[in-house]
Amino acid sequence: MTQTRRLSASSVSVATGALRFLYKVTLKRAWAVDEIPMPKRPFRLPVILSREEVMRFLDSIGNLKHQAILTVAYAAGLRISEATHLKVTDIDSQRMMLRVDQGKGRKDRYVMLSPRLLDVLRAYWKAFHPTLWLFPGDLPDQPITRDAVGQACQKAHRTSGITKPITPHSLRHAFATHLLESGTDVRTIQLLLGHRSLATTSRYLKVASSTVCATASPFDLLPKVGPPPPTPTPAIHF
Repeated sequence: MTQTRRLSASSVSVATGALRFLYKVTLKRAWAVDEIPMPKRPFRLPVILSREEVMRFLDSIGNLKHQAILTVAYAAGLRISEATHLKVTDIDSQRMMLRVDQGKGRKDRYVMLSPRLLDVLRAYWKAFHPTLWLFPGDLPDQPITRDAVGQACQKAHRTSGITKPITPHSLRHAFATHLLESGTDVRTIQLLLGHRSLATTSRYLKVASSTVCATASPFDLLPKVGPPPPTPTPAIHF
């Protein structure tokens, strides 16, 4: 798998885990860890859109429904599967909250409903009048598909002219990073994102400009030394 087929670390990890389970659990035998080590997966940081790029991207979406659902993905930090499965009854304008029903890990949670997002959703509702699903698909009793949202995202990406890669999940990354840069604590962001582990949320500390780029480089702290004074011209004696 590693030398002949040259598979990725993720694929090798699945096979390694299956073999380890076979030996340790099923066969009750020792596991030769040294002979078949678990490969390390490469750690990659997400590419973060700036606030200006997010606004430019959302303004490039021509379809009102697509613009509304991708705006929800950024404004509430939702996974695209959570945004597509929102229901009309999940909008609580009295408490200014969005209910995420059975998100990842089959857990419910509440996120903020910003006044600006509420205006977007009201304009969208007046145009489409959804009844069950907030964003219905081609079949009214089914929500919009992830593929449809992904295609709309790629179309808007091309229209916007932004060179950074953009997927619907990029808006969730931007949501978390922009909250962190504005001073929101990591624990609150964890609850809003629905992360089970705080370590998952803490990775945004590595891309937030308020924690990384705002740190002064030691180069800036070096004393400034002016140019050396010119060497005086020796006097000419006759």
